[in-house]
Amino acid sequence: MTNSPGRGRLHLFDLDGTLIRGSAAAVELSRQLGLTEEIAALERGFLLDGMTPDEFAVQAHALWSALTPEHVAAAFDGAPWLAGIREVWADIHAEGGRCAVISLSPDFFVERLLGWGADAAHGSRWPAVPFTEPIHRPGILDAAAKVRIAWRLCTEYGVGLEDCVAYGDSMSDAQLFATVPVTVAVNADRHLAGLSRHSYTGADLREAYDLVRKGAA
Repeated sequence: MTNSPGRGRLHLFDLDGTLIRGSAAAVELSRQLGLTEEIAALERGFLLDGMTPDEFAVQAHALWSALTPEHVAAAFDGAPWLAGIREVWADIHAEGGRCAVISLSPDFFVERLLGWGADAAHGSRWPAVPFTEPIHRPGILDAAAKVRIAWRLCTEYGVGLEDCVAYGDSMSDAQLFATVPVTVAVNADRHLAGLSRHSYTGADLREAYDLVRKGAA
């Protein structure tokens, strides 16, 4: 990697379907509990039938009543992550930039990416595992929350939205893609058609990141 995408940029990454290829945190957590069919039904409700993110969370919370920290660790370690995530984030840091993950998925899963080098990792606020408390619906993120968090991170890091790069794959990223000038659709569905500056299909984040670098050269 030799062409710099510019110092001071804030790179914003979606998780489900983006950093995790072809899957999602909810799917990987459910897999650990043998509940793949049940989570698939919930996913269909969310993607096709208009289920809201907070209702999805309430139903997933009930589904995961037996979830343990060991399940969470196994789900994270076994997820089909794109290759090169740590390397891309290290390169962003070397260029003076920042990288953050903003996801609708549970914070107890998303925040594990801080250990990989993310400067910030924002997920929906869930009770601690194992669950002894219910879902607090206002803590569950939606697409608009991604934009609000991006604004807050810009303020924190002293940059503007014009200095941001967003990576995403689906309808939950559309509002952010409409707000941020440089965008990369990563293994994306139809909801991002025509909204992204760059498009990448593959299994290596370094290749998606290189599109941004070449665009800045």
